[in-house]
Amino acid sequence: MEKDIIIDGLKIHYDESGNPEGKNVVLMHGWGCNFSTVDFISRQLQPEMHVYSIDLPGHGQSDEPTSVWGVEEYTRLIEKFIESNKLEDVTLIGHSFGGRISILLSSRNDVHKVVLVDAAGVKPRRSLKYYAKVYSFKTAKKILPILLGKSKGQKAIDLWRGKAGSADYKNSSPMMRAILSKCVNEDLCNVMGNIKAPTLLIWGEDDTATPLSDAKKMNKLIPDSGLVSFKGCGHYSFLDNPGGFKAVMKEFFKNELSQNS
Repeated sequence: MEKDIIIDGLKIHYDESGNPEGKNVVLMHGWGCNFSTVDFISRQLQPEMHVYSIDLPGHGQSDEPTSVWGVEEYTRLIEKFIESNKLEDVTLIGHSFGGRISILLSSRNDVHKVVLVDAAGVKPRRSLKYYAKVYSFKTAKKILPILLGKSKGQKAIDLWRGKAGSADYKNSSPMMRAILSKCVNEDLCNVMGNIKAPTLLIWGEDDTATPLSDAKKMNKLIPDSGLVSFKGCGHYSFLDNPGGFKAVMKEFFKNELSQNS
């Protein structure tokens, strides 16, 4: 059942499904997506578990933040969502950007289990070409308004930014672009050692957005964690190998799910 809740003045849209008497799960999608993107994951947990699949702020039918948020602000909102719904002993499942929130939240709260699917959270290594592009852009931001005037200069900067950015960046609003730029540069490795809950990492070996090397680093840093990777799968490993994903989830949640499901 789809519902809305107001948290700190923002409308948050989410889908609640499964068994109200089962273990509570908060499921979070990746950047540029919405709760329907991870519907396959939700269905693996039903009907035994109680799943809250959230449209993160600025995605789907949830309101956009009114200021430039980082992972901290997103995490605080999910903490308030959990508190508002009086959820206890929560399992967190995060794909891609949703993994960032799962990492930070579980590093400072007691949770039942954590599943990170092709999750973000390790600051990407940058090439010399990347830094050259960044510094060229920063220089242009200072010079173009002087050469072209403030209005034309800003238009030229926005055009450059749009052409140079990722697909996620290009498809975002100006506010969400600023939020994405802030979030992707946050490294959560320093908090991963604080995660006490059993943690499952599921990855596509051909993932180029969050490479398998990130998963291996997380696996070393998170004390009670295990990594399963799928050959020939990319950033949406749960869709690329649905059978393998289902089997791994069933094993990890063998105490919560019926063996006949």
